[in-house]
Amino acid sequence: MTEAVKGRIHSTENFGTVDGPGVRFIVFTQGCRMRCQFCHNPDTWKIGSGGKEVTTDEVLAEAMKYRSYWGDKGGITVSGGEPLLQMDFLIELFKKAKEQGINTTLDTCGKPFTREEPFFSQFQELMKYTDLILFDIKHIDNKQHKLLTSLGNENILEMAEYLSEINQPVWIRHVLVPQRSDYDEYLIRLDDYIKTLNNVDKVEVLPYHTMGKYKWDDLGLDYPLDGIEPPTEDRVTNAKNLLHVNDYKGYLNR
Repeated sequence: MTEAVKGRIHSTENFGTVDGPGVRFIVFTQGCRMRCQFCHNPDTWKIGSGGKEVTTDEVLAEAMKYRSYWGDKGGITVSGGEPLLQMDFLIELFKKAKEQGINTTLDTCGKPFTREEPFFSQFQELMKYTDLILFDIKHIDNKQHKLLTSLGNENILEMAEYLSEINQPVWIRHVLVPQRSDYDEYLIRLDDYIKTLNNVDKVEVLPYHTMGKYKWDDLGLDYPLDGIEPPTEDRVTNAKNLLHVNDYKGYLNR
């Protein structure tokens, strides 16, 4: 008998309404290599420990309890942590979900992406069972990306371009952080970059917030954005205008 594929997850949410179309069952995976200064889930960072081990069948059984609430638009979203660090688990989960007619959405920062093997073949396989990607571009400038997340963005942008090549539906998400990403220069550059992609169905501006700061405190970590307040409503509106969010028609209008 083949041993069941297991993944390590942090938690689940039964009635998610902001991580993909409709009402979603959301799986938050455990493990991430980036160290985003605004991260509201630093307790998901540890790789190979923390959270709990589950099989894909266990996740699906839990999700199916809520299927009646999904309607025509909802389904399962896998977020993080960083889901692409657990490819075998993710592929099997999405494949089984699609066999049951469930919409699958992946929320990723793209940092694990590479065209090297074995990852690239696994990623191509995953795309067969992925309806939508929520793609987080933390910062368009590589130097500032390193400051904000501890790592560069070269392969993240390479993933964005590959997704455009294969016409994989994507929603671009951008966290607006004062004194980091909330500068017109960077927003204009990001807008120009997004326009080079042919698969973007939606662009979302996510205002930075401090609701996860208590987790940094609980873990004994210094909060790197201490003293930085969330962006004002005017700055959020400015970002939405510069990124032309109203120009995108949405995944369900394809």
